[in-house]
Amino acid sequence: MEVVRISRLEFSYGELFSVRADSLAVEEGEVLTLLGPNGSGKTTLLKCINALLKASGAISICGRDIRSYTRNELSRAIGYVPQAHAPSFPFTVFDVVLMGRVSYLNIFQQPSKADYMKAEEALSTVGISSMRDRVYTNISGGERQLVLIARAIAQEPRLLLLDEPTAHLDFRNQITTLETVKRLSRERRIGVVMSLHDPNHALLYSDQIALMKGGKILHKGPPGEVVNEETIEEVYGLPVEMIGHSGRKFILPKV
Repeated sequence: MEVVRISRLEFSYGELFSVRADSLAVEEGEVLTLLGPNGSGKTTLLKCINALLKASGAISICGRDIRSYTRNELSRAIGYVPQAHAPSFPFTVFDVVLMGRVSYLNIFQQPSKADYMKAEEALSTVGISSMRDRVYTNISGGERQLVLIARAIAQEPRLLLLDEPTAHLDFRNQITTLETVKRLSRERRIGVVMSLHDPNHALLYSDQIALMKGGKILHKGPPGEVVNEETIEEVYGLPVEMIGHSGRKFILPKV
């Protein structure tokens, strides 16, 4: 089933910068990676998909025009993990994850037993149940990223958007985060759109890749068809070579 489809999308910051995506689609259980340098429009495109920015063109979620969704309905359909999150209060990890249930409550309603169970389930699914009572402001950046993914999972979304989920993480936490995203996509049949900088991460953890530069999608398709020496040099302006190892391909800069 198609989770999200984008047609003729365009958004502009006046004359400063514009983003355009003529056609993109993500199926359930599929990971699409937006790959490109800083300033290529990846974050802007994610915000358009999440209706944080109002773009022209058409965006449908599960076959329904995004403009027909209420904000609560959209919060249930889409889980969003931002690039950075600066908490203003020392909530526990469990409280942060429980916030993923807000769209299911009215303004005067307290979380129910079912909401608490969904939060516990999200913690378990991401593998961080042991952290439930720790203070969110006192944990590492990699741990916070997993907490934010758990919060998004507690929303029970059909689509998960992640903006640079590996930014500022060490090597181990980068891999842990990406493996978690890929596993959740498969197990829960969630469509995923995430932005990355590293071509090798995109090759390892994506079903589809859209190469972006200057606000435009230059190439899109399966990793093996889209990522090569010519396209990476075109997008990043850096000479590279592609090598094979254990049946996989990797991109290295020419030095």
